[in-house]
Amino acid sequence: MTALFRGPITGAKFFAIIFSFFFVIIAVNLVLAYEAVHTFPGLEVDNSYVASQTFDAERKAQLALGWQVKAHVHQGELILAITDAAGHPVQAASVGGTFGRATEVRDDQTPAFVWDGSVYRAPVTTAAGNWNLRLVAVAQDGTDFHQRVIVLVD
Repeated sequence: MTALFRGPITGAKFFAIIFSFFFVIIAVNLVLAYEAVHTFPGLEVDNSYVASQTFDAERKAQLALGWQVKAHVHQGELILAITDAAGHPVQAASVGGTFGRATEVRDDQTPAFVWDGSVYRAPVTTAAGNWNLRLVAVAQDGTDFHQRVIVLVD
């Protein structure tokens, strides 16, 4: 093995060095490109132009609700608190969404929320790290409410 590194750099040695360098760079790029495409969760909306046409009106209606949303996981249970502008608990007409990792869909779950009089609760399976709740709720007056809630699990 050490004989390879002795003596002058000939054409064959130079070719082997350059080939090895580019082989490693290209191999790493291919692995990273595969992982980037393989773990991409997908599109948020089917047609961004169509979604943009009603975005401002939906945002204004959602902000008019004055809802504040907080979520955390405690002993295998996702606890979702929705409060109004005065800080009172809100019971929505419907609450749903997707709970999963921020960067991949493999761990996505659809929590079955149950209202307990002050917060919504749903059993979930988690591990430590950054999780997202992509909340979809409908107010009693029919206003749609969408929000991504970051949930840090210890």
